[in-house]
Amino acid sequence: MAALASSLIRQKRELREPTNSRPVAVKRKACPRGNKSLCQKHILVLIAKVRLCGGRQGRLDKRPDPQLKGVVTTLRCQLGFCLRIHSDGSVDGTKDEASPLALFNLIPVGLRVVAIQGVKCGLYIAMNSEGYLYTSERFTPECKFKESVFENYYVTYSSLQYRQQESGRSWYLGINKHGQPMKGNRVKKTKAAAHFLPKLIEGTHSVSVCVTYRLTDSLTHRSPCAPRPGPAR
Repeated sequence: MAALASSLIRQKRELREPTNSRPVAVKRKACPRGNKSLCQKHILVLIAKVRLCGGRQGRLDKRPDPQLKGVVTTLRCQLGFCLRIHSDGSVDGTKDEASPLALFNLIPVGLRVVAIQGVKCGLYIAMNSEGYLYTSERFTPECKFKESVFENYYVTYSSLQYRQQESGRSWYLGINKHGQPMKGNRVKKTKAAAHFLPKLIEGTHSVSVCVTYRLTDSLTHRSPCAPRPGPAR
């Protein structure tokens, strides 16, 4: 009888209370990551970081190359010759200051470091590991020259890439008395052959030049033309 009375009381109570008001227990779903080990979690974190870094690098590679400001000048040696680049890429000196082949873009590429690019042909003056001058279509580490002002207010240009191994003496850009380029390891900074006077060309403006090179170019670069020694010095 007691059990029957309890059942009737429970049924009356359910009729009085609406079914929507009663809380319904929600069964929680098991977390799929709950069963993963600590090592697996660390691997997932590392993969996420690698993907994030890779995405940023891809965006950086799409940026345009930096534009550097250069000035149009002539480089007159103290011996009376202006530096010149011919259309075939050969380098020598000329007495004709008005020659369009003697115009250069002097481009700063570092602290007191410049690149010398011919305006007419677009080639860069460079010095190889043997001290010979040549021209390059692309900007490479061999195209970098350190610009220094000498005591007589002339400017010297020494290779930033190469120097005398034993003494550490710099290799300089120079033109001899015949107007021919000299080997860098035979040019002394105290001689007139190494002294140049940059002269800004009137009526010209600074130009924007894109200077860039790849790391693989700097590691595998070789001189594009065989060195041509000048007359006896």
